[in-house]
Amino acid sequence: MALALFAGIRVRDFAAARAWYERLLGEPSFFPHATEAVWTLADGGSVYIVEEDADRAGGALITVFVDDLDAVLAEISSRGLEPAEQETYSNGVRKATYRDPDGNEMGFGGPPASPQPG
Repeated sequence: MALALFAGIRVRDFAAARAWYERLLGEPSFFPHATEAVWTLADGGSVYIVEEDADRAGGALITVFVDDLDAVLAEISSRGLEPAEQETYSNGVRKATYRDPDGNEMGFGGPPASPQPG
């Protein structure tokens, strides 16, 4: 069975949100219409922002699990964003959470850090 996931994030101000998400995710993959932008994160997995139903903006909670969390965080940092929170769970899994201006949360998780040689 083929599967595709489109995770949507409602925003109040498309232009401001687009600029913030470009700092988080890079350039959008495509624009279905004037107030929607889509980022394809992996085959069959996309995140999009859309300016509609402003009263419901701010409630998204999305986590993307990646193989190399440190590389992803460094890339995002190079575009000028730092996580609002970082945590390490008891099993060593790590997560960094970013919050957009509407309060939507986009998190990136990764496996335990590799032990440093020494």
